Amino acid sequence: MAAAELKELLSTILSLIDFTSLEGTDSDKSTVDLCRRAMDFGEKGLQVPAAVCIFSPFIRTAHRELSGSGIRIATVAGGFPHGQVPLQAKQEEVAFAVNQGADEVDIVFSRGNFLAGHQQQVYDEIATLRDICKPLTLKVILETGELGTPEHISEASDVALRAGADFIKTSTGKIPSGATEQGVIIMLERIRNYYETTGIRRGIKPSGGIADPDRALMFYELVSSRLGEAWLSKELFRFGASRLAGKLAEKIHPD
Repeated sequence: MAAAELKELLSTILSLIDFTSLEGTDSDKSTVDLCRRAMDFGEKGLQVPAAVCIFSPFIRTAHRELSGSGIRIATVAGGFPHGQVPLQAKQEEVAFAVNQGADEVDIVFSRGNFLAGHQQQVYDEIATLRDICKPLTLKVILETGELGTPEHISEASDVALRAGADFIKTSTGKIPSGATEQGVIIMLERIRNYYETTGIRRGIKPSGGIADPDRALMFYELVSSRLGEAWLSKELFRFGASRLAGKLAEKIHPD
């Protein structure tokens, strides 16, 4: 691949990132810093990330910082990262995110209930949260590293897609196993099947352990080869990452 072509591809990947900070030490101050770093890519002549992804108490701070930037505000909900809270608490958390002005909500898949055989309960929960956050973008985090088998990843993908997920996402980034090639391939197959069945395109978000540009390129090529060019935009393809953006910038403008 020619150097100019590689730089263009890396720039595209930069524009697909949900620039993320989900740490116990996050604050309004660190959120301001995160947003300014996201906008700084544009000031350097680079693409800006698609979104910042933060905890919901900091949504309004992000709004003030990102006004007019074109960068969307994503937050996590649904008992992130484990999902082990009552449905009412999940509903209130999603409603709070909506009222604070989030553009996108990443909820966690109830894998405990799913693995216990309660697929309908999981479907109903996602559908309920989907209704609360319409018309925001809803991403459902499967946590593929805890689902255990390819069959579980496939079925969980189907449940989330049928329940109204706009994106299915690999991982919270809070367990050792994040995005894997096998897991993403299975999820892409289910997204393709959903499109062939319904005519509706749904998105993919590899997340968890993606800090290296070469690894991001691998996932980009998987999406390109298995779903096609129509999926290669931020409306249908995101990366969840915190360190990847800076490493991409270094490769695009190494000086």
